[in-house]
Amino acid sequence: MKPAFDIATLNISWPPILPLIVVTIAAIAVLLVGVHVDDEDSEALGWLSLAGLGVALVMSFAMLGQQELTFAGAIELDNYTGYFYIVILLVAGVTVLMSLDYVRELGLAGAEYYALVLFATLGMMLMAAAGDLIIIFLGLETMSISIYVLAGLSRQQPKSSEAALKYFMLGAFSTGFLLYGIALLYGATGSIKLQAISAALQQQPMGHNPLLLLGLGMLLIGFGFKVAAVPFHMWTPDVYEGAPTSVTAFMAAGVKLAAFAGFLRIFVVHLWPVRAEWALVLWVMAALTMTAGNLIAVMQSNVKRMLAYSAIAHAGYILVAMTAGGPSAGTAILFYLLGYAFTNLGAFAVIIALARRGEAHDAISDLRGLAASHPLMAAAMTLFMLSLTGVPPLAGFIGKFYLFAAAIEAGYVGLVIIAVLNSVISAYYYIGVVVAMYMDEGGVTITPLGARPALVAALAIATTATVLIGVYPGPYLAASASAFTSAYGARPAPHAPTMIPMP
Repeated sequence: MKPAFDIATLNISWPPILPLIVVTIAAIAVLLVGVHVDDEDSEALGWLSLAGLGVALVMSFAMLGQQELTFAGAIELDNYTGYFYIVILLVAGVTVLMSLDYVRELGLAGAEYYALVLFATLGMMLMAAAGDLIIIFLGLETMSISIYVLAGLSRQQPKSSEAALKYFMLGAFSTGFLLYGIALLYGATGSIKLQAISAALQQQPMGHNPLLLLGLGMLLIGFGFKVAAVPFHMWTPDVYEGAPTSVTAFMAAGVKLAAFAGFLRIFVVHLWPVRAEWALVLWVMAALTMTAGNLIAVMQSNVKRMLAYSAIAHAGYILVAMTAGGPSAGTAILFYLLGYAFTNLGAFAVIIALARRGEAHDAISDLRGLAASHPLMAAAMTLFMLSLTGVPPLAGFIGKFYLFAAAIEAGYVGLVIIAVLNSVISAYYYIGVVVAMYMDEGGVTITPLGARPALVAALAIATTATVLIGVYPGPYLAASASAFTSAYGARPAPHAPTMIPMP
């Protein structure tokens, strides 16, 4: 009698998940070693975390160029997966670097902190490698639960506890929408495998299938929350402000990378046959997200809250390219995410440098006179602000150029005009930070950076990447193009899309 379940059908291949295994082992090792390490000596746990991330990074580079489905199609190995593995691991590594002194100064539990960063990294990588909707969900929850705890890890700070509670409550609510969306999409197509869903949508028209439409709507709500798109953005400013600054940096770069990795693979790659059903919704979300993020950011006096609304606005810019869809837009989004990640890490590293004796010092007024006391740090922060504004030749300018070019190619000129006007508005609050550093006097006294070499290294990496990606974008654009094209597997990538008309 033939068994009901044959393990051979799983097509198990270990190389695609070796980086995931290494990150998991590193997280468990940090917890086990951390039992014997005082919080005051937690820097060693940070270096152990960096070692694990480094090994996983080397393995991820070795995987580039391979293409396979494994674990019965649950895991996809391609350049898309490898690209996000590498960028997520780099973001996690820079986050750990900027945390080495900060965690000790803030009195955080070192073992828990570094283990949670690694587990969150594991969830992010799972989202990038997912070949079915259940793995997307598992990765999302592994990442989210770790970030919930990290946001509230500074137990002596009421704002930190408030941030964790708000993020958890709203995140759990959005997860329910995502799960219902997965269930409805399964009901409409008969599969949770992304390639099978794509094939089913190509074989028969389902544009008016109520299960499919409801499923698409709920998936958009779930991902809209994670990328902080309007109207699902309410959690962002409070969580960014209340969480420890290193955690905020990790959220701004890593969570956005992982969320868009899953968002892109599902919608732009595998739900492309029903693009007409979701493109209009993304058009509206993009316009609202850009405009609300920038207009509210103008009124902020706290740098972390300002960068939170900035993150909302930048999610809107990315949604512009997602609305356009196609290979050009996908390439532009991957390139933009790379530059955006390092720019944000650098900006938050400067905010960490302002902190002293557990006090945040994250108001814009705290940056006054920074150019006189610490000219190199002020110059780095200026670079980050100009890159976020979109000033050439920095990474932010090149990224926006390709995002908007892809949207114009698809015919979304009106949406690009809204995006450009929003970029002009954003210059007001970004340049306001530069004015405070160079034109005003006062501010806070900063602990000498010579006493924090790891933070200096994180700043140097972020600054170099922000400049290099903008000045010499060729290799990174090529890597982005190769990554996004590989996500289609054996299927040809679609041609440049036609515009979905507004009603």
